[in-house]
Amino acid sequence: MADQQKGAAIVTGAARGIGRAIAETLAAAGNAVVIADRDAAAAEQTAAELREAGHRALAVQVDVADRASVTAMVAASIAEFGQVDVLVNNAGIAGKAAPIAEQSDEDWDLMMAVDLKSVYLCCQAVLPHMLERKYGSIVNVASIAGKEGNPNMVPYSAAKAGVIGLTKSLGKEVAQHGVRVNAVAPAVIGTEILLQLTQQQIDYMTSKIPMARLGKPEEVAQVVAFLASDGSSFVTAQCYDVSGGRATY
Repeated sequence: MADQQKGAAIVTGAARGIGRAIAETLAAAGNAVVIADRDAAAAEQTAAELREAGHRALAVQVDVADRASVTAMVAASIAEFGQVDVLVNNAGIAGKAAPIAEQSDEDWDLMMAVDLKSVYLCCQAVLPHMLERKYGSIVNVASIAGKEGNPNMVPYSAAKAGVIGLTKSLGKEVAQHGVRVNAVAPAVIGTEILLQLTQQQIDYMTSKIPMARLGKPEEVAQVVAFLASDGSSFVTAQCYDVSGGRATY
């Protein structure tokens, strides 16, 4: 059965993992979804599978750290669906797990570009459209590392802390203009991104979770979907933990 017309959502990094779970959940709620990802083939595959299931989906190749690419992504989304009601900034990388002395300037710059600057660029690109319509919800995927810091992950932890700060600042900036901005802070989630880390790093992060297990992508997606929906109409500038009890504040 095809979705009833509801809204349109851009999800970055949506070809796989948490992003795909978010896109599937938003689509099931009746939204058209833009599968925005650097991997064009994987994005199209995900979009095709959603369309086969009766949902409205568009694949867009994007480099979230490049302004021109992000601008084109938003333009393509509006051209296809006429509007963008939701932006989920999910795209990100874990980076190198190593002591700070072993992190290079290139490691730091890459992390800031992909995990932090990308959120700034995507928000900046979509906000004029949302502010004009006086309606929109932005959900940024941060990390529990942005609150507590993970050893041997200084660039990642710093970037995700930046995402939380950006969320709180922007949420207050646009609070009276019909646009809400929130974040989620997952603990370690069972996705392909774990392949970028050592088993020791994964074990350390899992040991900090009172539920003593990895999170699932769909568990993050459900919280994102709530923040994206009108059900959270009085929620903005907040960071919701999806951490199995790990968060201490």
